[in-house]
Amino acid sequence: MAKYMVIANYNAEGIKGVLKSGGTARADAVQEACKGVGGSMESFYFAFGGEDAYVVCDLPDNAAAAALAMAVSASGLVGVRTVVLLSPGEVDEAAKRQVSYRAPGT
Repeated sequence: MAKYMVIANYNAEGIKGVLKSGGTARADAVQEACKGVGGSMESFYFAFGGEDAYVVCDLPDNAAAAALAMAVSASGLVGVRTVVLLSPGEVDEAAKRQVSYRAPGT
């Protein structure tokens, strides 16, 4: 499983839905959506400031993450940005790989 952070921003109607049903109900709905694509929700936090919620999910692959993001966005009540998360071990593995790269203009 890969980890993804979903950053959510509710529009006015989306916030009305959270106010009506509560934060726990929203987290439960996201957990069910994650299960529906073969994954699970690790954490869900509401926030204030630039973003409304931060959700960390364990999902099988990028296609599952895209399916989740599209379903949420299609509601028209919330916009999402999905960030792929890497473990320290994955960064170690990436750092060991040799990459042949030519910078622009060289």
